[in-house]
Amino acid sequence: MDKLRAVLSGRDGNNDNTNILQAANEASTLGWGSRLKGFLACMVVGVVCTILGVCCLFIPKIGLILFIVFYTLGNICSLISTMFLMGPLKQLKRMCDKTRAFATVVMITCLVLTLCAAFWWKIFALTLLFVILQVLAFAWYSLSYIPFARDAILKFFSMMFTTCVK
Repeated sequence: MDKLRAVLSGRDGNNDNTNILQAANEASTLGWGSRLKGFLACMVVGVVCTILGVCCLFIPKIGLILFIVFYTLGNICSLISTMFLMGPLKQLKRMCDKTRAFATVVMITCLVLTLCAAFWWKIFALTLLFVILQVLAFAWYSLSYIPFARDAILKFFSMMFTTCVK
């Protein structure tokens, strides 16, 4: 607020060495209560959209398209909800961390390809494939936030594979 007053009164408010990202992060800081409310609101919207999408799946002719739109929108809202908890800049840094970068790229690519296959290419078999990949990619991305969860899943499936092969 002091910086805003300094700029509006004609004094130079750029005395400190902050860059644009730091200034934007400082300007958009929310209190913990507001962050929690934003997280809960986005998460509820995401879950409702996902459930609504599943319910719309059984509507003749347009059910599949509605499912795809609502399911993808639900995943996007769920992803955005976490930005309220830790802030957008920190969330983007964590998404691009070396342990999650590949999962992030695959997840966002699947989100985009699902919508492209549904609306531009209009190939429903491909759309369903991308929805399945979207589910798997979002699950794999989410597991990256739980310590050793992805290693446990890989070990479980490798044990299941070796027992099935014998």
